Amino acid sequence: MLDIKLIREKPDFVRQRLAARGAGDEVHVDELLRLDEQRRKLLAEVETLKAQRNRVSKEIGAFMAQKKLDEAEARKKEAGQLGADIASLDKQAAEAEAARHQLMLRLPNLPHESVPPGKTAEDNPVVRVHGEKPVFAFKPKSHVEICENLKLIDFERAAKISGSGFVLYTNRGAKLERALIQLMLDLHTNEHGYTEVSPPFMVGPQCLEGVGQFPKFADQYYAVQEGLDTSTLGKLYLIPTAETPVANIHREEILPERQLPIHYCAYTPCFRGEAGAAGVGSRGMIRVHQFDKVELIKIVKPENGYEAHEKMVANAERVLQLLGLHYRVVLLCTGDMGFASAKTYDLEVWAPGQGSYLEVSSVSNCEDFQARRMNLRFKTGTGENKFPHILNGSGTALARLFVALVETCQQADGSVVVPAPLQPYLKAERLSV
Repeated sequence: MLDIKLIREKPDFVRQRLAARGAGDEVHVDELLRLDEQRRKLLAEVETLKAQRNRVSKEIGAFMAQKKLDEAEARKKEAGQLGADIASLDKQAAEAEAARHQLMLRLPNLPHESVPPGKTAEDNPVVRVHGEKPVFAFKPKSHVEICENLKLIDFERAAKISGSGFVLYTNRGAKLERALIQLMLDLHTNEHGYTEVSPPFMVGPQCLEGVGQFPKFADQYYAVQEGLDTSTLGKLYLIPTAETPVANIHREEILPERQLPIHYCAYTPCFRGEAGAAGVGSRGMIRVHQFDKVELIKIVKPENGYEAHEKMVANAERVLQLLGLHYRVVLLCTGDMGFASAKTYDLEVWAPGQGSYLEVSSVSNCEDFQARRMNLRFKTGTGENKFPHILNGSGTALARLFVALVETCQQADGSVVVPAPLQPYLKAERLSV
C-alpha cells in the first residue's frame, strides 16, 4: 500500500510513477484525494460537534445545579441532536475511509527510480549473462521426451489424476525433484544465512491482501471449502507461493530494531489457477497449476533495502551456478513488474530443448508497500515506529529448473548427467534407462 501522506504531498510525482507502469492507475489519484479530503473534512466536523456537545453537557450540569430545569431540558435536546449528527458524520467518514482503503489496495507500488521505462518483457535490459549456451553434437531433446524415456515423469497419469497442468514425478524423477529442493535449502541456510521455516500451505485472505495478491488477482488462486459447507468457501486459500505465508509471519507486529534484518527461507508447493494463462493444458512442465519452490524472504531496515536486494539476487544465482546452468539476469522494466514490486530482477535459465530462456526466479524489493498492507513495523532506538522493506525471491522455482537441468545435462545416449552438487543427494552420477 502506498503512503497516503506521499500522495497528499506529491500527487504529481505519484501520478508520474504510476503512469510509468502503463496500466492507467494514475487516473485514480484524483478520486483517492477526493475521498481522503472528504474523510478529513468529516472528521474535523465530528471533532467540532463533539466540542459543542461537551460544552452543552457542562451547561446541562450547571442548569441542573441552579434548578433551571427548562434550560437544562433544552440543552439535553440540543445534546441529543448533536449526538445524532455526530453518529451520522462518523458513518459518512467511515464510508469514505472504507472507499479510500479499497482504492488504495488496488493501486500498485511505485517503480524505483532505477527501473528502466518500458511496456513489455521485450523492454527488459539484460544486466549480466553467466556461462555459455551448451553445444550439442546432436539435436537436443525436449524435457518431455527425456522424462518419458527415463521414466522420470508420468504426464498421462498426472492428467488422469488431476487434469491438465499437473505433474506426477516418478522414481528417480521424484528423487531429483527432492534433491533439488534439499540442495537449495541446505545452500541458503548453511551458506547464505537464512532461517528455514515450514509454513502452512493454506492462508486466510488477509495474508494474500498483505502481500498484494488480493484483491487485484483474486481470480487466479484456489479457494478452499470445508466439505460441503459452502459458507467456508474463501476463508482459506491454497498458497500461490511461500511468500504469502512467510512474509506475513510478523504481520501486525512492532519488532524491536535489533531483530532486523530477518532472513527466512521456505520450501512449499505452490498452487496457481492462472486464469486465462496461455500454455496451461499443453504437455510438459513450463506452465503448471502446482509446482515446488524454495522462497527467500528478507525484512530489513529501509536504508538497507537495496543492498539486501542485490545480495538476494546473488543468493538465487548461486543455485544456477552450482548446477552449471547457463542463465541471464534481466531487470524488469516499469511495465513488466509485479503489482507489489518497486524493483525486480528475473533470473532466466537456458533450456536447450525449448531453445529459449525460462524464468526460474523473480527477486523483488517491495520497499514498505507490503509492510503497510500488513501493518508490520519496527521500533527505532529513538522510539519511532517505521515500516521495514520486505523483499522476496525464488531461490529458485521448479519445475522450470527441472526442465532446464535435464535438457542441459542430456547426453547423446539419452541419459542425463547429474551435476556434482546433486550426486550426494541422488547417490548417482547419471540417470539412464
